[in-house]
Amino acid sequence: MYDLLLTGGRVVDPAAGYNGTLDVAVQDGKIAHVAADIARDEAADVIDVSGNIVMPGLIDLHAHVFSGFISNGVHPDTGGVHAGVTTVVDAGSAGCATFAGFPNHIIPNCHTEVIPFMHICQTGLATTPDIIAESSINLDGTLRVADQYKGLIRGIKARMVTPALDIFGMEMPRLAKRAARESGIKLMVHIGDTEKRYDPNVIRELLPILEAGDIVTHYFTANPGGVLDANGKLVPEAREAADRGVWLDTAHGRMNFSLDVARRIIDQGLLPHCISTDLTVPGRLNTVHSMAEIMTRFLGLGFTLEQVVTMSTMNPAKAIGEEQRIGSLGVGWQADISVLDLRAGDWVVHDVVGGHLRVDQAFVPVVTVKRGQVFQPEWGPRPWGWTPDSWAAFEGMSFAGCC
Repeated sequence: MYDLLLTGGRVVDPAAGYNGTLDVAVQDGKIAHVAADIARDEAADVIDVSGNIVMPGLIDLHAHVFSGFISNGVHPDTGGVHAGVTTVVDAGSAGCATFAGFPNHIIPNCHTEVIPFMHICQTGLATTPDIIAESSINLDGTLRVADQYKGLIRGIKARMVTPALDIFGMEMPRLAKRAARESGIKLMVHIGDTEKRYDPNVIRELLPILEAGDIVTHYFTANPGGVLDANGKLVPEAREAADRGVWLDTAHGRMNFSLDVARRIIDQGLLPHCISTDLTVPGRLNTVHSMAEIMTRFLGLGFTLEQVVTMSTMNPAKAIGEEQRIGSLGVGWQADISVLDLRAGDWVVHDVVGGHLRVDQAFVPVVTVKRGQVFQPEWGPRPWGWTPDSWAAFEGMSFAGCC
């Protein structure tokens, strides 16, 4: 007998080729069977998810969940299993001096799977700015901790921002790349200088450093150092990096997502591979809100449902090297499942530079299954729950503000 059966939902799994009304059976924390009309009496627990989208567990490739160690860290389950997300990649909240907090305190005390990257700054994001002096980077310490936690730490994180670039210049990402290469892990690089002080052409020096499997995050940033030149054209190094196998991740965040930049890049045909939140405590409340709302943005930008699911499941699984375990509903794979309602309505979503987008569909978490265990969503990050701002209310405020 199966432990769990999800019945009646539309299963969308680009990795396994599913797109239709199917049932999903779970046994011993693994996907046991995916087929139409599995008998209900074959399962100990049955959940009817008719009218909803059933997809592989969502993977947020860029979030900050070092809760209690950095001031803006979200508890992993708040942005994870209670928000429709089964796996969260922490994008460098901890450095070598603080990383032990993950295995000792964060990972044992949450249900969401946390896959951490380690910051090249030895104190991580404990303070902002992160890198403030040459002593902020301890390469030997970084290599030692990466070796100590080999298999847990999946990558090194570097942020192309001032004052780190003022202090180190291109030596900073080169040190991060050296740490990643010597540790046999990936490099994730934040692009876009939020202080707007450093030469925007730094992107053209950075991208050639990156190798297959490395990750560029904040692909749709409007800040200097993004992938568009002064004329709004993609720098040639961006296409070359993608051709080499570098992953392009959008990571919304509070300061690095522009709908105009998104449209310009989309129009030039170099689409992102992954979408993510860059979730923090203030971001969840004021800007980012949830992985579900980030997915809503991409439907509004014209991506298909299948593309949005791919960028939220299969591709991030590949980007972290876990594509044989998560990111699909293949039989025998870990039973990570996200059930979302694709709700019709009239809403508006916002970027971080004043842009907005009217949308008529919005994702809302319904049920999350992590390793076979069932979780319900919390109320949501907004006073009314999970859906975006009402278009009518926004239009009314806009009209009142201009007269």
